[in-house]
Amino acid sequence: MKTVLVTGATSGIGRAIALVLAKAGHEVYALGRSRAALSELSSMQAGIVPIAADVTDREALEAALSGLAIDVLVNNAGLMPPLGDFADMNIADIDATLEVNLGAAIVLARLVAPQMRERGSGHIFFTGSTAGHAPSASFSVYSAAKAGIAGFAAALRAEMSPHGVRVTEIVPGRVETALYKDILDAEARKMMYSVTAVVQPDDIAQMVLTVLNLPDRANVSRFDIVPTRPTSPSGGK
Repeated sequence: MKTVLVTGATSGIGRAIALVLAKAGHEVYALGRSRAALSELSSMQAGIVPIAADVTDREALEAALSGLAIDVLVNNAGLMPPLGDFADMNIADIDATLEVNLGAAIVLARLVAPQMRERGSGHIFFTGSTAGHAPSASFSVYSAAKAGIAGFAAALRAEMSPHGVRVTEIVPGRVETALYKDILDAEARKMMYSVTAVVQPDDIAQMVLTVLNLPDRANVSRFDIVPTRPTSPSGGK
C-alpha cells in the first residue's frame, strides 16, 4: 500500500484517480477546494482522506502535508481560462492559469521531492495536455502552462531518476470532464463531447494505476491518451 496525494480530486480526472487508487488498496489523500465534493468522494470509497485546500495557498499546502510521507503525488489540479485571442485576455486570467496549472504543481513537487529522494523511492505524476505539445489558437496561455509542465517533468525526471524516483507526464486529449464548465454553457459542452466518443476520466485513472504497478525498474516517462476518433488537434484536457 502506498500513500498517495491527488490534487484536483473533487471532479473529473482527479476524482477518478482517487477512487481507482483507493479501490486498489492505496491510502489516498484527496485535495480540492470543495468540502462537500470531498465529503461525497470519501463516502464512496474506503481509504480516501479529504483535504480541503486551494493549491495556490502555499501555507495551506505546507500545513496539509506536514507529517505526511507521500509515496505518490498526482499533480492534477488545473483550470481552463476563457477561450479567445490572447490580445484580449484578462490579466487576472493569465495569472490564475499559470499559477494553478504550472506554479502550484511545481511547488507541490518541491514539497514532496526531498523526502522521496531521501527514501530512494517515489512517483510523481503531472497531468499535462495535448495542448502543451500541439498548441492552437485560443489556447495560448493554457498551452504555455502545459508545455511548462512537460518541460519541468522531463527535467525533474532527469534529476530524480538516479535516486529511484519515477516521474510521469499524463498527456490527455479530449476528455469528458468539468474543465470547460465555467467558460462554456451546458449546450456547448454537450455538443463538444457528443461529436465522437471521447476519453473518460476512468480511462486515465486505469492507466495511472497500470503505470504505478510497474516494477520500480521501469519508468513510463509520458503517456498520451486520446480519443480513437479525434475531432481536432486542439482541445486537450
